[in-house]
Amino acid sequence: MKVDQLSIFLENRAGRLAEVTRILSEAGVNIRALSLADTSDFGILRLIVSDFETAKTKLKDAGFTVGRTSVVAVEVTDEPGGLNNILAMLQEAGINVEYMYAFVQQSGNSAVLIFRFDRTDQGIELLQKNGITTIPGDKLYSM
Repeated sequence: MKVDQLSIFLENRAGRLAEVTRILSEAGVNIRALSLADTSDFGILRLIVSDFETAKTKLKDAGFTVGRTSVVAVEVTDEPGGLNNILAMLQEAGINVEYMYAFVQQSGNSAVLIFRFDRTDQGIELLQKNGITTIPGDKLYSM
């Protein structure tokens, strides 16, 4: 029940993330889940994609350092304590969670992604000017 995760090492500079998504888009590869961790100099982009081998090949051909990691997709009950039940079970067995991130279930044809911008207000303004829907916190919490 393992899942192949793509790990991509990126310089922390403008445009690198867009370059990855452009390459995947042009190759017809859909991003199903992602996590981005960074330092001041570099980041690690972790992806679950629709076609692992194509994504890996296209990104390597473009000069990216790419790795494969086996991860596990776990269905968690969407109720208070759902995640805690699983984490407590793992803790009791002495199994450490090195990292985790959400795989957002699809709602219609849209998914909700959470972004952090270095200039939040300007980011929101830009998105709204371009017809991109932003969701206020109170609506997000009740989805």
